[in-house]
Amino acid sequence: MALHIKKNDTVEIISGAHKGATGRVLRVLPRKNLVVVQGINTAKKHVRPSQKNPQGGRINIEQPIHVSNVLPVNTKSSKGEKVGYKVDKTGRKKRVFADGSEI
Repeated sequence: MALHIKKNDTVEIISGAHKGATGRVLRVLPRKNLVVVQGINTAKKHVRPSQKNPQGGRINIEQPIHVSNVLPVNTKSSKGEKVGYKVDKTGRKKRVFADGSEI
């Protein structure tokens, strides 16, 4: 299924514990309809000492959020808006906001 969110998009969280927060999309999991947003929905993970992390301890990792709970942020209005699709003259499909501006 095609998603309205892509990697590196800036998105606004529209529901849940982090409602109103914005962040950058780190990963998109299209088969599960999930996205991972930087700094949002973090959890502690206990890690053993390794070469990468010699001290070990607890680290924060971002957990996925369902794609229906995020909206892309329009740079003009700085708010989350729904996305539509438009085919340009060359036949390429583009994502556009309601006001007509491209992402």
